Amino acid sequence: MRRWLVSVLLLLQVVAFTSAADQQVLEDDAATANLQQAADTDVVQSEQHTWAPYQSGWELVHEAMTEFRKIKVPSSHRKTKKPTSVFGILFHYLPKLLPSLRVSAPPQEHAAPVITGPLLEGVKLLQQSAEQNNTDAIYLLAQFNFFGNYSHPRNFKTAFDHYYRLASYGNSSAQYMVGLMYATGLGDAVERDQAKALLYHTFAADAGHTRSEMTLAARHVSGVGVPKSCEMACKYYKRVADKAMAWFRSGPPGGMALTPEAHRLSDDVGGVYGEGASVVSSGINALKADPSSHAYAAIDDVIEYLDLMSQKGDFKASFNLGRLYYEGQRGLERNVDLARRYFAAVTTMYWRTKDGRPVDQPKPQLEKYASKAAGYIGRMWLRGEGVRQDFKLAKGWFERGIKHGDAQSQWGLGIMNLHGLGIPKNVSKATELFKASADQDFSLSHVALGALHLDQGTPDDLKIASSYFEAAVRWANIEAQYYLAEMMHHGVGRDKTCGMAMAYYKSVAERAEPLVSSWTEANQAYEDGDYELAFLDYLIAAEQGYEKAQNNVAFMLDPSQSRLPLPSWLHRQPAKPSLLQNSALALIYWTRSAIQSNIDSLVKMGDYYLDGIGTEPAFDKAAQCYTGASEYFQSAQALYNLGWMHENGVGLTQDFHLAKRYYDQALEANEEAYLPVTLSLLKLRARSAWNTFTHGRINSIQDEPSPRKDWSLSEWIANFLQEDIYYEEGYETFDEGMITGSDGEPLNDGLEDVDAVVESLIILGLVGAIVFLMYYRARRQQAHAQAEAEAARQGLQQQGGAGVQQQQQQPGLGQQQGGFFPPVPGAPDFRQWAPAAVGH
Repeated sequence: MRRWLVSVLLLLQVVAFTSAADQQVLEDDAATANLQQAADTDVVQSEQHTWAPYQSGWELVHEAMTEFRKIKVPSSHRKTKKPTSVFGILFHYLPKLLPSLRVSAPPQEHAAPVITGPLLEGVKLLQQSAEQNNTDAIYLLAQFNFFGNYSHPRNFKTAFDHYYRLASYGNSSAQYMVGLMYATGLGDAVERDQAKALLYHTFAADAGHTRSEMTLAARHVSGVGVPKSCEMACKYYKRVADKAMAWFRSGPPGGMALTPEAHRLSDDVGGVYGEGASVVSSGINALKADPSSHAYAAIDDVIEYLDLMSQKGDFKASFNLGRLYYEGQRGLERNVDLARRYFAAVTTMYWRTKDGRPVDQPKPQLEKYASKAAGYIGRMWLRGEGVRQDFKLAKGWFERGIKHGDAQSQWGLGIMNLHGLGIPKNVSKATELFKASADQDFSLSHVALGALHLDQGTPDDLKIASSYFEAAVRWANIEAQYYLAEMMHHGVGRDKTCGMAMAYYKSVAERAEPLVSSWTEANQAYEDGDYELAFLDYLIAAEQGYEKAQNNVAFMLDPSQSRLPLPSWLHRQPAKPSLLQNSALALIYWTRSAIQSNIDSLVKMGDYYLDGIGTEPAFDKAAQCYTGASEYFQSAQALYNLGWMHENGVGLTQDFHLAKRYYDQALEANEEAYLPVTLSLLKLRARSAWNTFTHGRINSIQDEPSPRKDWSLSEWIANFLQEDIYYEEGYETFDEGMITGSDGEPLNDGLEDVDAVVESLIILGLVGAIVFLMYYRARRQQAHAQAEAEAARQGLQQQGGAGVQQQQQQPGLGQQQGGFFPPVPGAPDFRQWAPAAVGH
């Protein structure tokens, strides 16, 4: 018995040794391909991939495919619901905060996973086919080693060798991957070389590879490895936009359904610096809703609540659920069957099922929501979404909605008349329906009318078409963006503007995510916890110029994420994979994200230069990054960092006064910075006081000079009266609380009487001065008049007798002009006036 056991153990050791030897042979090809990545490479589910039977080794590739189909792949991904209640969050995070108190051995290097079964057999067959120069086998091996599907270990060096070998045959997909690896230096397989990356991307783009075209366009926009060139960027983005529009229009009437998947991972936690500290979650971007409101609710909770209300007969909840499921969003897959069910629930509340007539007494606003639901149902029949395409049923539902003025129903019936779908073609009627819908600001009708006017080609029609497209662009309509880009690029109806045309082409290209990007695979891998695969997919999108992907790559590589670290003895954090430990690459993508106006990324750049993360410390560059983020975008974090640099003299002149100013501005920009700013100001004031006491050379905190204003006379009088009223009110208030004597009168020292006498004397003096000035002014005027009269008299004397008569009349005139006041002493009439005055 004992011998039998020993024999069994020896046999098992031989089997294990043999498997290990097989694994050693395949060690160079260690990596799993995400077979749904770049250029439809899904070897398991793709039906578009065809094998070339004229290549040597194609039978081996076919056998390998058979082996791969035996591997069980999870068909669905389970999404865990995040707790939203206080107790749910508490019980979710409490186990993570408790100390594990486990005894463990020192960390060891992870052994390479052993591949067995169908995966091992399939890889062997691919290697045999690759030895016969079969391009499909070479490409599949490269994908396996790069993406790592089916748990095949990754080996970027081996992947690069396969891609490089295939690129020499002129394969554009392999040329794109070689360019990608040269641009990023993934896994240290090759050294980063932007010149070689540009070369291979150019080869692939000339062969029509879409992702290389986008990569070249993004490089010409930002000047990565090439001089900035709007014309070259516009050229490559236009190529991709043309393909995107061809793909979009190849769908059912109205175009392909687009569900945006692009998003920033950091936004899920409130931004790069956390909730309230990042620009995306602070200041004007802060969520001002009450914590108990629906603004903070997860999509699952919203769906659950709306479904409950729908079951109670709330038609608004049913309609909103239908819209959510029909349009879809990130975290909620599109489900047209459920959408149609909820829309039907709304329509049956208004229209009877038997005869289709409205109910007698519908609920308030039910007519409006039922017509909108009819428009959605008609759209599903028109496009064949979840049902077989039926133009007759679509027309019936659209007519129901049109009776109550539904814009989507008007557009749908207009499309049917425009293209003759199930009904005779009638362009004039279609135009009328489009105009009625466009009057309700329905973007699809704006695009349809713009296209009709654009086809006319006259200057007036081109101007009208441009206005319609601009109206649709407000709703981010992809087709309107393409039309405007074409008009600006070719100068049709608008001035040729390269910058605007390039921006619209870029937007069109990036929105065709299912065609050109790997966003869906990246998000799914991240939710499943496969962060390395998610990183690779985000990296591909980042090289294509997606700012959100660039931010995601940098965020995943960031070694200093702003979270409160726990001691290692309390919580053992799993070490990051080596693939995600690349600070230099993180700085590159923070920079590219900042170039596309991401403020938090610009502040992160400053942090890297300040602390020397991924590069040598450069305080001047850090100050430039913080200054740019603070001056143009009022980032509280950047303002605080500038204050810290001035306080400590790091990269900037040590100046306590300027430091205080930046701290104050940080608090003005973000009220949530109250605690750190207050603590920093307390420390700063203590340092400034000590500097003043010791007569230090640092500029201490000084009182800000009060602003002086030049007042006009009216403003001065108004301010004087306000101050007078203020002082009077103050005295009244003071008198109310004054101490009184035994007689009930307030105690005083008689100063009020003295003040009253002084004020009276001042007033009398002012009145006397005014009277004297008036008297003096009158005498001056009288003397001037008499001098003129004397000159006139002398002129008359020279003329003879007329002069004598004038001289006789003159005394009367002088007395008449003198009035109550006497003539000037020394004048001829003074002697006559004096006796009369004494007599009186």
